[in-house]
This record gives sequence, C-alpha cells and structure tokens, in this order.
Amino acid sequence: MLLSELVAEMTANGFWSETSPPAEALASVEPFACDTLRFTEWLQFIFIPRLGLLAATTGDLPQVCGVTPMAQQYFVASGRAVKGIVGKLREIDRLLSGI
Repeated sequence: MLLSELVAEMTANGFWSETSPPAEALASVEPFACDTLRFTEWLQFIFIPRLGLLAATTGDLPQVCGVTPMAQQYFVASGRAVKGIVGKLREIDRLLSGI
C-alpha cells in the first residue's frame, strides 16, 4: 500500500516517467545508481519494483531502510516542494527499520 501511495505522490509531482532508462543505466552498482540515474528514476525503476517484488514473493523485506536522507538531499537541491514523496519514503523507512 505504501508503495502505491509513493507512486501516486511521484505521479502527482511530475516525477513518474513512461520511458524506462536503458538497461545499462539500470545495471549500476553504485548506491542509488547515482552514476547513471536521477534519484527519482532510481525510485521508479529500481527501488519500488524490487521492494514490491520482495513483498509479493518471498516476504523477506530489508530489515533496515534509510532512503529518506537521500530523498531530502535530492529534493532540496532540486528546489521543489515534495513533502508527500519524502513523507512516504519516511514511512517506508520506519516500517522496514522497525522504528
């Protein structure tokens, strides 16, 4: 449910893309694929699908998640007010980290 709410927030704020980045960009091994993707692309094409797949198949979700600080840094630099996106990521962090 939180993932679908995050998708809705990203869509409402114009951060949802209909076009996937090239496979090479998605294969990055850097944190947040920072060398090949914008943070919002990483959310859409890596974070959300992987977390959704884990939840739907194995149920083995990460025990710790700390995406919120990166989101805050990215969105402050972008100059856009996106409290809804950051708020949903904070909820995901808290749920997965048990805090």
